[in-house]
Amino acid sequence: MSTHTGLLRFITAGSVDDGKSTLIGRLLYDSKSILADQLSAIEKTSERRGLTQVDLSLLTDGLEAEREQGITIDVAYRYFATPKRKFIIGDAPGHEQYTRNMVTAASTADVGIILIDARRGVLPQTRRHSYLARLVGIPRVVLAINKMDLVDYSKEVFETIRTDYLAFAENLGFTEILPIPMSALEGDNVVETGDHMPWYTGPTLVDYLDTVPALHDGSDHPFRFPVQRVTRVMLGNQAEAVIGLPTEGEFRGYQGGVAAGTVRIGDAVRVLPIGKTSTVKSILTADGPLTEAQADSAVVLELADEIDISRGDMLVAASAEPIVTQDLEATMCWLSEEELTPQRKYWVKHTSRTVRASFKELLYRVDVNTLEKISGVDTLRMNDIARVKLRLQQPIFVDSYSENRITGSFIVIDDATNNTVGAGVIAPE
Repeated sequence: MSTHTGLLRFITAGSVDDGKSTLIGRLLYDSKSILADQLSAIEKTSERRGLTQVDLSLLTDGLEAEREQGITIDVAYRYFATPKRKFIIGDAPGHEQYTRNMVTAASTADVGIILIDARRGVLPQTRRHSYLARLVGIPRVVLAINKMDLVDYSKEVFETIRTDYLAFAENLGFTEILPIPMSALEGDNVVETGDHMPWYTGPTLVDYLDTVPALHDGSDHPFRFPVQRVTRVMLGNQAEAVIGLPTEGEFRGYQGGVAAGTVRIGDAVRVLPIGKTSTVKSILTADGPLTEAQADSAVVLELADEIDISRGDMLVAASAEPIVTQDLEATMCWLSEEELTPQRKYWVKHTSRTVRASFKELLYRVDVNTLEKISGVDTLRMNDIARVKLRLQQPIFVDSYSENRITGSFIVIDDATNNTVGAGVIAPE
């Protein structure tokens, strides 16, 4: 699929009660992606609450605690489609204490929708979510200036907020920022244009999402294949029927997902960390052999040479290798309620490779409301964003996060509890 017509992942984020869940509900409702029983259920709930119209936010506020408080706590994922493409939506929390949830949602998104209540303008949460969106590599942002119905659809209000936000976001480095005035409650400029803002001549939200490029098509990047499992079998008729193998002899294949690039039979690949080279002999799947495989494909690769390869190794394009390193400088979000103990060792999991690591230095913590860099940090607490240096006991094979989200990211694991306590991106400051 083309990056312009394939699956698009996007998130909605903003301050509490900016209308994120209502916007998603409007997208699902107007695109006719709601089942009849779902619509009936939210209609009844809306009536019990004494509302005069359907509360579309109930479609995404699935947790009971959220419904009781009228806020979004967890990340709610929903799916819908237009005639042009399919979408996965992540509704990220607005509260500062749920920064880690926002980072989780944004880490897989192609586009960020930053909502602003037209009555309140740019708030600290707006700046925080914009910074986090850029931190995890989202290149494009829709500035959804919502609740325009509550300011009489004023063009002056829209222009003031647009100017304020663009001045703030100038140094964040987004590829594109598209301001759209809208009313998620009434549906103006979400799927349809509406009649209330004739002064706005740009696209609706869905018009833009239908045509924006997806970030996650990595087929034109250098080939990366983290090995998840090594398969050695004596072949027989059953193997032939399943994956198109010959019927005799011994087969050794390497299972995993193509993290980036395209691999073809006959391509030269290098095995990391040992550095030996070989060529691809076959590409196999449960549905039969392939002549090539692109990013996001789950395949078994067979090489022309017998090489000692294990889980955690990586097959890469021989002409374009990643960085092999035991020292990482990265920007990290601390996810755990238990604060970081710099003196102890943790596990770092990068692709399929897990290694012991220690924190050499905490360079600074970022105040996500002001973007100020605070030095002299001796620990990290839940939701903290910080620049850190780590020393690994074994090398890993990394790319910049902007080039490859899989080989450019990692998680930190507590070796005592096996809990994921941190998540980091490998990128220049």
